[in-house]
Amino acid sequence: MYQKMKGTYDLLPEQTRKYQQLEKVIRNVSKIFNYNEIRTPIFEATNLFHRGVGETTDIVSKETYTFTDRGKRSNTLRPEGTAGVVRSYIENKLYAAKIPVQKLYYVGPMFRYERPQKGRYRQFLQFGAEAFGSSSPMLDAEVISYAVSILRALKIKDVTVHVNSIGDDESKQKYREALVSYLDGKVDTLCSDCHNRFKTNPLRILDCKIDKDSDVLKNAPKPVQYLTESAKEHFDNVIKYLEAMEIDYIVDESLVRGLDYYTHTVFEVNAHLDSLGAQNTICGGGRYDNLVESLGGPKTPGVGFAFGMERLMFALESINFLGEPEYLHLYMMVLGEEQKEEGMKLLNRCRLGGLISDIDFLDKGMKPQFKLAANLKARFIAIYGEEEQKQGVINLKDQESGEQITIKKEKLYNKIITELMNPSSNCTDCAEESCDSCE
Repeated sequence: MYQKMKGTYDLLPEQTRKYQQLEKVIRNVSKIFNYNEIRTPIFEATNLFHRGVGETTDIVSKETYTFTDRGKRSNTLRPEGTAGVVRSYIENKLYAAKIPVQKLYYVGPMFRYERPQKGRYRQFLQFGAEAFGSSSPMLDAEVISYAVSILRALKIKDVTVHVNSIGDDESKQKYREALVSYLDGKVDTLCSDCHNRFKTNPLRILDCKIDKDSDVLKNAPKPVQYLTESAKEHFDNVIKYLEAMEIDYIVDESLVRGLDYYTHTVFEVNAHLDSLGAQNTICGGGRYDNLVESLGGPKTPGVGFAFGMERLMFALESINFLGEPEYLHLYMMVLGEEQKEEGMKLLNRCRLGGLISDIDFLDKGMKPQFKLAANLKARFIAIYGEEEQKQGVINLKDQESGEQITIKKEKLYNKIITELMNPSSNCTDCAEESCDSCE
């Protein structure tokens, strides 16, 4: 028997409904903030991620799914969304669009070869947003507000933003020199990965998950201590706008995030839920003013964030998040072979009118069909047999009220719609409140 690959999962209908509801909330909030959806391929040229995400990051050096195609080209299943969106932004010349600030979001599968655990998989869904074309700290604050608003719309109310600045290029260079000087002679006390990071990208040592609580890292110099005047002004304004929008925040001077492309603002959003425990970060992001240019586009500032959807869904479990309710408007019960053609005609008309409907395909009797209708949570059951066909009528039972009436078969759709919208209809034949012809 075949089984799913390690680090992957099946979404059965009940779970899928929850994800559909989650995506509905995401799309509604995104529309409010005027972000438009973009969809990019799930694989790209390998070099895109090496240049965009960073050669020395764990994602690129340890976790990518990379393969060579028949044309001897190296391709990689996307491990994150930003690089592909930036590639599309450049390739499709969105920087030349009439709208100078392009605000985009995406929802889709990503792939990383890492140790599977609760809420973390090798194939996972990610929701992210990117805004290009402005270096304004207002945009940083808007992106943070956008992420927080997603959680608020999902009824997650106890949320805190951890925010920091790693500054512009000059700030980062000054900080790098200070960090290297501080770690020289101390790095031997850290993990083997940190030994490699010290040689290739010292800033990433601060993002180490193994030694994060060591005194060496706790006492290390902080990026905010080396900000240039302009970088400090930018960060101060971000904080000012967060306060204006009444967003709870903590300036976390140790926060650097794990990707190489960040500049200026970096942030994480924490949700304080029992289901998450101490590992309560469910969103991360920041500004990346050099990424577009480094991938071959014009110098264009950008800022964005990403949510892991599985981790977000895990967080929602503690507040009993529900998907769209499972129900039918109509269950069509056709009794007899000669009645199937007309039954399918009536059913199709109801479906084309927007009624969620179903029918028996196993030629079951009335009793098992009533049971099936109950299992499907059908509001109405329409019974159409030999006698009904002779008289040109159909029996309709309202499972909510228990009322059963006989109506002209042509009036089936109108009657159900009227009852759904206005249950006080007087006429049991044609669904009109007052009907001379029926009287």
